[in-house]
Amino acid sequence: MCNLYSLKTADLFRTWERVLRLPVVWDSDRPVSNLEPRPEIRMTEIAPIVRHVGDQAVVSMTKWAWAGPGGKPVFNFRSDGRTFGDSDRVLIPADAFYEFTDPLPGQKRKTRWKFTMPESPLFWVAGIVKQGCWSMLTTEPGPDIQPYHDRQIVVLPGEQGRDWLDLTKPEGDILRPALAGTLAVERDFPPPELLG
Repeated sequence: MCNLYSLKTADLFRTWERVLRLPVVWDSDRPVSNLEPRPEIRMTEIAPIVRHVGDQAVVSMTKWAWAGPGGKPVFNFRSDGRTFGDSDRVLIPADAFYEFTDPLPGQKRKTRWKFTMPESPLFWVAGIVKQGCWSMLTTEPGPDIQPYHDRQIVVLPGEQGRDWLDLTKPEGDILRPALAGTLAVERDFPPPELLG
């Protein structure tokens, strides 16, 4: 499942305010003076998440993945058959995420595939917080993901982020696979020039 994503988009706060229709502010307990582009965010790293608190969208820098019962990090959490009305629901901003498949012939490292959302260059991943850490919610794979993985993270176009934060739609309408053509995919590793 997804254990690597990207957030490089510039002018984030202005974009977030426009799509969420809320003023965006830093968490007063942990303000950050600058949000630098991050081409690779890995599980257990600190990254921004967004909550709807009062009349604002509050951004906090929070660790990805809480500790599971055996101590392993829970970086993806199945949404199937669950309800999240009483959960600490958050949005994870992203502009790409990655999935991995077996190595191509002649390669030792796994093949890395980059997924983007052309209609929404900055999109959201639905998440929840437990133990002070966040995890991405997953669902059945949509047609764009199915050739690469048997699960997918729940991705939402920019304007649909409030649906998850406020549960303005039934959860089944939000926590579902992406429709065909929603995601674009390209091989990120090995690069085409490496294989000729």
